[in-house]
This record gives sequence, structure tokens and C-alpha cells, in this order.
Amino acid sequence: MTATDSLAGWLGARSDAQLVTLLQLRPDLAVPLPSSMAVLAARTEQRASVLRATEDLNTLEFALVETLAVHGTTHPDSGPLQRAELHVQLSERVSAAAIDEALERLTARALVWLDAEQGLHLIPAAAEALPWPIGTATEIPDALTEPEVVAALPELAPAERALLDKLAATGPRGRTRDAAPGTPADRPIQRLLARRLLHWVDDETVELPVTVGQVLRREPVTHPHALTSPHPEPAKHTPADVNAVAAGEVGELLRHCAAVLDVLGRVPAPALRAGGLGVRELRRIAKQAGVDEPRAGLLVELLAAAKLIEKGLPDPPPDFDTTDDFWAPTPLVDAWLESPPARRWAALGLTWLDLDRMPWMIGMRDANDKPLAALSLELRTPNAPRDRLAILALLAEYPSGTALTPADIGRMLAWQQPRRRRNFRPEVVEQTLAEAAALGFVGRGALGSAARALLHAAPTSVADAEAEMEAALPEPVDHVLVQADLTVIAPGPLTTDLQHRVALVADVESAGAATVYRIGESSVRRALDAGLTAAELHALFAKHSRTPIPQALTYLIDDVARRHGQLRAGMAQSFIRSDDPALLAQVLSAPVARTLALRSIAPTVAIAQAPLGELLEQLRAAGFAPAGEDSAGAIVDLRPRGARISVRPAARQPYRPTPPSTEQLESLVTELRAGERAASARSSHAVRPDGTRTNTAATLALLQLAARVRRSVNIGYVDAQGVATQRVVEPLKVGNGQLDALDPVTGAVRHFTLHRIASVALLE
Repeated sequence: MTATDSLAGWLGARSDAQLVTLLQLRPDLAVPLPSSMAVLAARTEQRASVLRATEDLNTLEFALVETLAVHGTTHPDSGPLQRAELHVQLSERVSAAAIDEALERLTARALVWLDAEQGLHLIPAAAEALPWPIGTATEIPDALTEPEVVAALPELAPAERALLDKLAATGPRGRTRDAAPGTPADRPIQRLLARRLLHWVDDETVELPVTVGQVLRREPVTHPHALTSPHPEPAKHTPADVNAVAAGEVGELLRHCAAVLDVLGRVPAPALRAGGLGVRELRRIAKQAGVDEPRAGLLVELLAAAKLIEKGLPDPPPDFDTTDDFWAPTPLVDAWLESPPARRWAALGLTWLDLDRMPWMIGMRDANDKPLAALSLELRTPNAPRDRLAILALLAEYPSGTALTPADIGRMLAWQQPRRRRNFRPEVVEQTLAEAAALGFVGRGALGSAARALLHAAPTSVADAEAEMEAALPEPVDHVLVQADLTVIAPGPLTTDLQHRVALVADVESAGAATVYRIGESSVRRALDAGLTAAELHALFAKHSRTPIPQALTYLIDDVARRHGQLRAGMAQSFIRSDDPALLAQVLSAPVARTLALRSIAPTVAIAQAPLGELLEQLRAAGFAPAGEDSAGAIVDLRPRGARISVRPAARQPYRPTPPSTEQLESLVTELRAGERAASARSSHAVRPDGTRTNTAATLALLQLAARVRRSVNIGYVDAQGVATQRVVEPLKVGNGQLDALDPVTGAVRHFTLHRIASVALLE
């Protein structure tokens, strides 16, 4: 750590790599580019920036912040707390190495800086970011433990519990006259003070202990005095066992997703006016797909986020007039279903990691006591991806096969991120892990190998994750077992082609690791309708069945095939009829009959594959005089009318700023150093143009003089974005409205537009 006597000087003494790290941790400091270290120092002390910078501090780092804040309040005349004194104060509670590491994180964020005597200076606004009342981590009171608080709460009177709930929801401190000595002991405040469920501050102020507030808010209980992270006792499983369980869940996930897509493809679900999916429709989807309602809610949320289902008017549209929207599959479904299972899982897994919604909240009540609908806007939670990733990243820190309970995960994350501990309530962690298990990320409470690879954001990690999942999934089989009761057992996941053929000729009776299909008259008829012949069905089972083909199946296929097609039904877009058979025969013998694909089905009736409008136009062009009629035989007006369709506005995507790259930040630091040198350089002669010819000429003359004598100048420059900066450069050439100058630090030649130069000063 570099030491100096002011924050701006301390920042100026930091290395370029340390400044780049600061801007990576606090990117708001670089927008717009600060012109000097003094400007950068002022930004680091702004309250909003400091609060953002403290979001990820852990309990130990906040304890250091509080120690420095308390020292500045109680010893204002003694100067800053020395680093050695800080070690002495906390030596009994945490190791010196941990203190030094925490200080490094604080100084990297410029929340603490050191002077020349190793005195620690705290940015004033940092004390406002403490996740507990000031003094809680430095003074150790006689506080109740979590079991004692849990045991005491049921014994409270309603008025006492209401007081605690109010303080837990609004703030830990409250003002009341009942805190004064002499107040009757039967008053609620006095009873709570006696039970140590409240702390006395003064005659008019009481404070809710941290542990009591955490229990009331159902947060993981972590005490500010615990300066070391919790160390739970994890369960151990073999990585192969974890991967096998996760792969089994992936198989069920892909099968259920395909079932939901099939249900919505056959009967699209009407969308609510607010845009979500109604309770009745979700219940219908769950029943027809063979899943429970919570799982159906998760699946539709996942499929919608992956753009496999979408809201709109399906094609073909419903068989009734409507302008309402429906939830139906998108054209992306076909390619997804044809992809290998591991690739399908990876697409869903990446979607879930980035999903800014909480599907497990479907059915819960909102502030107006209305149930939250699937796919509704109310389920959107911007911090959901960050919290989900924090839970999985914690599991990824442990070796493969290590399982943690939701309570342990909640406590560890609450210690690591106390400002955000409300996001890791027990129900949140439990439901997130349940979703992770349903998606095959977690098996037996431990993170699977494929999920570990998918947590990395690099494109190569997706391929690695697919490879890990492909290795964990069971190999597809190319055979089935046909039973005498006309059931077909698939002893594992079938190959894609065989699965499609079996699903065409048989219905799923029970699914799982071994899927059971049943063959019936309707399923055989379905296969024949799809174009298969009886011989092809016999060959299918003869080739792929490991058991003898039962005679009942042979008889069933032959019997259904013998009766199939005796009564034919077809499609015709239009027809012509005439009471004069001779006229109709004349039409059928004309060349236009072949163009319209006319076919006689009765002496006075013929059908055509052409639309009615085209039929009339072609017949009239051939010299005939047909008239259009409706279903009742009445003449209808078939004049063409222009089509109209409403344009749906495109949904706005949430804005997500792209963080600057390391190269960009290094360039910013170089500019900042140049501005700092320009601000500290001494000038001997200056020209500040105001737009007049005289000053413009003086500016050009001064720049030309500097170029001739190779003298450095300090120029004030306003770029195309209107950002003003100071730069020290060595002019090389002035002309054609441009200044070519050498940067003395980088050695690069830079170009400046003359009319954007606001000031010029020769340097001594």
C-alpha cells in the first residue's frame, strides 16, 4: 500500500494497475473521464458511489469500516487510527493476515487510504453503508442467541410482538417515553427490555438487537462480532453419483419440456390481458403434460425465456374469430427438438442462469392479495440472476461431490454479503436449489460437473458443459421390448429416429428411466395416417424388438390396415356445380381444367384445388360465366378487399451496460495521468482564445513557436463529446486546421482539431 498525505495524492501515487483495478471495481468513477486526481478523489467520496462500492463487502470488511468510523467519532483529536493499533484491537477475534487482506480490498476500492505514517483514513460516507447500527461490531453486548430469541418470541403479548415487528421492518431504533427509568414494569417496552429483546440507549430511545431483527425478518442469522466466515460440515458424495442424479433430472426435464411444447402446439393457451398465463390454463398444461403445477410454471417460464414459446396470434390461427394473444411454440422449437440432449440442456441452463424472474413465486399472493400468474410482469426480479449465481458459485468453491444444506448456504452468503442478506432468506435458497435440481445443476445437494463448466461465461465452457453432460447421460438404445399385452418397454432413452417411430405407433403409458408405451387401434391408425404401411410397421418391430413379436400385435396391425382407407376424405378449396351436365363436361374438357386441377365427383359437381377467387377468374378468362355462391347457395359479392393487420410494438429489452475492457481502462488511466501532469505543470505564457481573430492568430503563433523550438505546451482541449481535458504535448506541426503533437509519456503522435483547442500555455 502506498502512503501519502491526501486522498488525491494517495490516488496519484497508486500504480496504473491499481487505478485500473479501482475503475473496474467502481466503474462509475470513470464516467465522464476525470480531468485530474482531485476530481477522481472527489468522486470517490460521493455518497451514491460509496454505497454502490460497499455492496459486496463482507462482515470483516464492514467491521473494519465501523472500527475506523467509531475511532473518528470517539477520538476526533487523536488523529487517524494506525494500522498497528487496528491489529491490536482485533487480534483476539481474527488473524492479522485476514485483517491485511480485508484492508487490501478496502484500499482497492478507495474506501480507505493511508497517509505517510500508516494512518488509516476512512471515506466519510462509508459509515452510512453499515448493515447494522454503528457500534454493533465494536461493542460486544450481552445479546441473546438465535435459539433464545426463537424460544422467546411465542411467549410475547400481541402488543409486544407488534412493536418488534415494526422496528424490524422500519429501522432498529425507536423513540418512546416508556424507556425512561420509573416506567411501570408491565408496559410493553419495559417487558421487552427485561427480556433483552430490546436494548436501552437513553431515556427516550431503544434499539432492536441485530439477532432479534434477523429472526423476525426470517434472514440467516449472522452476528457482526463473528469476523470469520461460518464453517459448516458438508456432506460428501462421489462425483459420479452426483452426475448420475443430475443426468436423470435432465432426462425428465427435456421430456417434460417436449410435452409442454406439444400441449401448447396442439391447443395454444390464451394470454391474460396483463400478458401472463391464467391459472386454469396452467392447470390444463400441467395435466396434459403429466407434471404438477409448480413444475409446469417453471417449464413455461424457462421455455418463454428461451424464446421457444411466445405470445402472439398463432399460425394457423384458432378456428374462431379473435384478436387476443395466445402462448404457443415458436419456429425455434423444431431445431431445438432435433438437437442432441446435451445441447438442449445447455440452452435451457444458460437461460435459467440469466433469468431475471423467480418462477417459484407463481401462485403466491401480491400486495393486493391476488395470485401471481405465470409469465406475468410481477415475477420479474432484477437481482434474481445475481443471487442465483451467488448460491451456485458458493457450491462451486467446494470440491466435487460436496453438498451443503440451504441453511448453511444462507448463513455463509449472509456473512459474505451482509448488505444483501435479505436476498438469502431460507425460502429463497431452498427454492433456488430446488430449481437447480430440477434443471440438473445439482444432484444430492452438490453441484454437478456439467453445471460447474456452465457457470463460466466463456463460449468454450459451453462446449465443455455439453461434453460433461453428454458423458453423464445414459447412452441411447436402439431396441425395445414388446410384451404380450401390447406394451412396449424402452429400457432407456431411445435413439432419435426410433423414438419418433415408436411415439408414432404407440402412446406413452408411463415415463421414467424405462418408458412404457401401449399399442392400440387408435395408435396404429395414427401411424397409417402418417404414411406408414402395415409391412413397414411389422418390419419396425421385427428389427428393433429384443423379444418375440406377439401374435396379437400382428393381428392388430393387419386388421387396422385392412379397414384403413375404405372411406376416403380429402381437401378441396372450391367447387363448381351446374344443373346442366353437358356444360360441366365442357368445362372439364377445356384446358383450364388441368390448370385448376378440376376433378369430377358427380355428373353435376366438380372440385378444384384452387381458391375460389382464382377459380372464378380462370373460368371467366376461358370464356365461361360462373357466379360465386355461399353455403346456402346464395350469390355472394367476391370483390377483393385490402387486408389489414395490427402492428405489435416491439418489447423494450432491459438496458444492461457493458463494462469497459481492461484495454479501455488502461487508456483512461493514461488520459488521467496526462491531465494530472497538465494540471500540475507551470506555465510561462498562456493564450486563451475567445473567438476573435487576434487571439486565434496568437494561438497559432504560440503553437508554431513551440513546434519550432520543440517546447512542450499545456493545451485545454474539448473533444467531440464536449468533455474538456488538459494535456501536456510537444507540438510537431501546425496546419490545415490540425495540430500534430507528440505525447511525451507514450511517445505516440496525436492529432488535435485547432478549433477545439480552448487554451494554450508554454511550459517552463
